[in-house]
Amino acid sequence: MDTKQPGDSESGSMSQGNQTGGLLRRIRAFDPKEVFTWQLAKTLAMGQGLAVVICGTAISSQYLATDFQVNTPMLQSFLNYVLLCATYTSMLLFRRGDGNILQILRKRWWKYFLLGLVDVEANYTVVKAYQYTTITSVQLLDSFVIPVLMLLSWWVLKTRYRPIHYIAVCVCLLGVGAMVGADLLAGRDQGSASNILLGDGLVLLSATLYAVSNVCQEYTVKNLSREEFLGMVALFGTIISSVQMAVLERHEIPAIKWSWQVGLLFSAYALCMYTLYSCMPIVIKLTSATSVNLSLLTADLFSLFCGIFLFQYNFSGLYLLSLVVILIGFIAFNAVPTPAAHTDPPPSPCPPSSPSSLCEEGDCDTAWGDGEDTDREEDETKEGRNSSQSVRGEIAEDNVAADEQSTKLNLWLNLSDRCGLAGSDLRRYDEKSS
Repeated sequence: MDTKQPGDSESGSMSQGNQTGGLLRRIRAFDPKEVFTWQLAKTLAMGQGLAVVICGTAISSQYLATDFQVNTPMLQSFLNYVLLCATYTSMLLFRRGDGNILQILRKRWWKYFLLGLVDVEANYTVVKAYQYTTITSVQLLDSFVIPVLMLLSWWVLKTRYRPIHYIAVCVCLLGVGAMVGADLLAGRDQGSASNILLGDGLVLLSATLYAVSNVCQEYTVKNLSREEFLGMVALFGTIISSVQMAVLERHEIPAIKWSWQVGLLFSAYALCMYTLYSCMPIVIKLTSATSVNLSLLTADLFSLFCGIFLFQYNFSGLYLLSLVVILIGFIAFNAVPTPAAHTDPPPSPCPPSSPSSLCEEGDCDTAWGDGEDTDREEDETKEGRNSSQSVRGEIAEDNVAADEQSTKLNLWLNLSDRCGLAGSDLRRYDEKSS
């Protein structure tokens, strides 16, 4: 049996019309100036600056591997951590109070040890993956850091994304797909394929470790300080990378044929990594770790553009298309803010008007008690105050009466001395007065 009323279709069409009209009004009210702001331009410029720095590390590593047969990723990372340690760990040594390095190590040394371990292994596994899989697989699977970052930010940092953010991420990943397709068309599917499964697993592991490190970095720089994060990661990164370098590269390092070109390339790599580590917390504090990593997707494209002139790579128009698509997704992601989940502050155990000393000692319950006890105590206090006032009034009246009696007695004594009244008369006066 159809229970649909005649007015239902009309109301449904009216609601659809209202929704369409609301969408049209929002489209007409759209102002590009609200999206393309100075803040967005600054974020885009800083993110692309970080991508250029990563491009510098890739080029220097490529030259070391191809022209000088140097494959020492742990030595390169060790130089970076030493520079960071000399700068930021030294700053923590001269701080006072809770920001001093001794206080930090006493409170949370094991957290920074784990963070340093994660950071070192993230750098090592992605370089190690090139020995087992192709460059195309590394570029494609390395973007796995984006969904892991979003998941960790939602869980740890309580970031709440909107539908436009998911759409923007998908657009950026389409740009990465276009870049991989351009590599295939240009015949740049280089790299070893001895164990593709192991290599792809190392790339995914590296992306996950990078996501963990970046989320911890965002939390630290927004709640503690940039110097503390860099100083402690540099300290433990130097220790861990030196031990790992001594174990894994004890044969490769003595085999290096040193020259001024090799020294210059090592210095260029270390300076680029130092700049990346020093500037990345600043950009993350202004935006977020997810936004920064979306911007870093263009680093491979910059490396490809440089490789066209330096390593004679073949050019494809899909590279430009990939760059434009990634930038569009990045702008769309940053055009809408990502608010954190709203959490109400815990209720204060003390009323607003309570004495601070009682609140600090935790005696709020005994100091204030329940509402009924407070009212009862106030009533008792008022009754006690009234009774004390009445007692004071009676005492005052008795004092006045006694003063009047003593005054009269003194007058009679003076009269008796002057007029010679007899003692019997005085006794009669005393009896009469009493």
